[in-house]
Amino acid sequence: MTGNTAADLSLVDAYWRAANYLSAGQIYLLDNPLLTEPLTPAHIKPRLLGHWGTTPGLNFVYAHLNRVIRARGRAVLFVTGPGHGGPALLANTWLEGSYSENYPDVPRDGDGMRALFRQFSFPGGVPSHVAPEVPGSIHEGGELGYSLAHAFGAAFDNPDLLVACVVGDGEAETGPLAASWHGNKFLDPAHDGAVLPILHLNGYKIANPTLLARIPHEELDALLRGYGYAPSYVEGDDPAAMHARMAEALDGVVDDIARIREAARAGSAERPRWPMIVLRSPKGWTGPSEVDGLPVEGTWRSHQVPLSGVRDNPEHLRLLERWLRSYRPEELFDERGRPRPELLDLAPRGDLRMGASPHANGGLLLRALRMPGTAPYAVEVAKHGTTNSEPTRALGRMLRDVMALNAEERNFRLFGPDETASNRLDAVYEVTGKQWQAQRLPTDEHLEAGGRVVEVLSEHLCQGFLEGYLLSGRHGLFNCYEAFTHIVDSMFNQHAKWLKVHRRLAWRRPVASLNYLLSSHVWRQDHNGFSHQDPGFIDHVMNKKAEVVRVYLPADTNTLLSVADHCLRSRDYVNVVVAGKNLTPDWLGPEEAALHCARGAGIWDWAGTAEDEPDVVLACAGDAPTMEVMAAAALLREHLPELDVRVVNVVDLMRLQPDTEHPHGMTDREFDALFTPDKPVIFAYHGYPWLIHRLTYRRANHHNIHVRGYKEEGTTTTPFDMLVLNDMDRYRLVVDVVDRVPALGVRAAGLRQLMTDQRARHHTHIREHGEDLPEIREWAWPY
Repeated sequence: MTGNTAADLSLVDAYWRAANYLSAGQIYLLDNPLLTEPLTPAHIKPRLLGHWGTTPGLNFVYAHLNRVIRARGRAVLFVTGPGHGGPALLANTWLEGSYSENYPDVPRDGDGMRALFRQFSFPGGVPSHVAPEVPGSIHEGGELGYSLAHAFGAAFDNPDLLVACVVGDGEAETGPLAASWHGNKFLDPAHDGAVLPILHLNGYKIANPTLLARIPHEELDALLRGYGYAPSYVEGDDPAAMHARMAEALDGVVDDIARIREAARAGSAERPRWPMIVLRSPKGWTGPSEVDGLPVEGTWRSHQVPLSGVRDNPEHLRLLERWLRSYRPEELFDERGRPRPELLDLAPRGDLRMGASPHANGGLLLRALRMPGTAPYAVEVAKHGTTNSEPTRALGRMLRDVMALNAEERNFRLFGPDETASNRLDAVYEVTGKQWQAQRLPTDEHLEAGGRVVEVLSEHLCQGFLEGYLLSGRHGLFNCYEAFTHIVDSMFNQHAKWLKVHRRLAWRRPVASLNYLLSSHVWRQDHNGFSHQDPGFIDHVMNKKAEVVRVYLPADTNTLLSVADHCLRSRDYVNVVVAGKNLTPDWLGPEEAALHCARGAGIWDWAGTAEDEPDVVLACAGDAPTMEVMAAAALLREHLPELDVRVVNVVDLMRLQPDTEHPHGMTDREFDALFTPDKPVIFAYHGYPWLIHRLTYRRANHHNIHVRGYKEEGTTTTPFDMLVLNDMDRYRLVVDVVDRVPALGVRAAGLRQLMTDQRARHHTHIREHGEDLPEIREWAWPY
């Protein structure tokens, strides 16, 4: 099949009818899949779950894209924005054969059709939305707003790929989707693939009309052209006319995309006006037009299940049978339930089938990053804690060389919301620029069409671009101010859920991990103030399944380099790395850091005074807490030299969990060896203190663990005052030791008073001088 003659479009219509039949059958039928006998209540599922309204439109687009793929041999990735379009993608992948290849127990015959129907939204079956179980998908349909960002992410550095993204008109009302239209300002036609947005206006959400379907045509057209697109319109409800219009529109936009690509690859620097399609069709198209005297097709009533009382209402059962038979299944499937050969002529072959696209199973295409190692960027440490460096600046140099080593493959990108330089990663600009297709001025720096740094002031877009990039087989990192990573809480949820399911599907291959670098963190947002002070993203991440999430809190430059090297090589995880960008003491040399990170948590014997059993454990996780614990340890060594102090540093937060709860967790025996079974533990932690209690509540010594962390006290103040406000400063930690080591009691009352006086002195000093005490600013590890 190569054209769009009447015969070709008749075949497209047959394919569409077959997909619609299979979609409706999934919602309703438990048995009798080919309607070989009259429908009875026994053939109907006891619980009718699913969404019909958006499904016929998705089937319509899929069938027409199949025609284009067969005619042109073009690789197309299909991204489904409408949240609950699961029946459509399941139907189409079953028709083309990609579903049965991954699930041999659901073959392309009558038995397989029965299994396809039965499993949908059924216990032990598959979800009602487009999920990881669906071949050809990279986009979870359970939440709206991210489809177009995922599409652009998949197109980056994929020069031969066309990503067709159906944007639902309900989804188009979300903030992330509204910003995603700007993805065309980042897409470089010389190095990237193309994204074809298909805005599907079917008029309704669950119970309300959609905004874009209810504004005048001129206003909608102005909006889309203002975003930089050249829209083509396919509108109507008559199938024959709509097939002709869609075929003409698709051929036109594919030709336009080819011209844009050809011009860019011939040297044109002009930003293209990418084409898009606006498809306006009735919601619930081809379904029941009226039920119980009320209009259904073309209204919100078709959103989910148009006929709800089928088992109990004979009239509804009659309407359902008439609806299903209107697709003429006997013309579409043979007596054994197999799609007729002429119908299968429309489906592409092999990997060109959208359900078999390797770009939707990115692990098939994933190539290991060429990594430079950590040695070229490591800080030499002649003496612990006596020199300082900026951890993320060293990481920036490492990322620069990751970019350079993988320049030919173009399979690594850095994403961030206008914060690459702010987070000290700007060394990457020595080898690549910021991808930018919009206007450039002489005063601009580092902007280029083919850059591999993407900066846009939308955390949603950064996350969505990166997810699409990873799931289609590449590597990347998202750097962000710690407090504002909360903006993508829900997107992280969906990606973590995707990975959880993806990992247990044998046919899905491992993909590169989603790596977060959270910098400009809570303890050094003293200049921006309270609005920028929030370490709670870690707590949110810790709610997800243990096999998916990892959280790292490197204490200095060398530990950050070791952690980053590990995370960039990993697969199928979400790695959260929290690291400061300001001058930080260099605690560990390169080899020490590598060993410490491999352990995840360990004793810094050079920092403590306990040779065997300690009187107290000073524990820390994070760069600012480590600094305060070390300063407290020095004070204790000075004032209480007879006290046996153990210093424990935690890099991998998951080490605190029991080994039964997380692969990185410690056994009780390991935990007790590190933290003791019965001695006081003063734990300075980067985030909210209750997380440490949550991770350790099962341990025998939990009652002795006293955690200091962020207590939601913040303002514009000095760096040390942030610690004092939250009772995590060195003086407060020493007081905690005095209060919790029974043997000290009255004997250390003078030290306790001295520490309290130091806090009062600090309070007075910063209000008079506007900066921290000299002994705070100039402190270095003295031993």
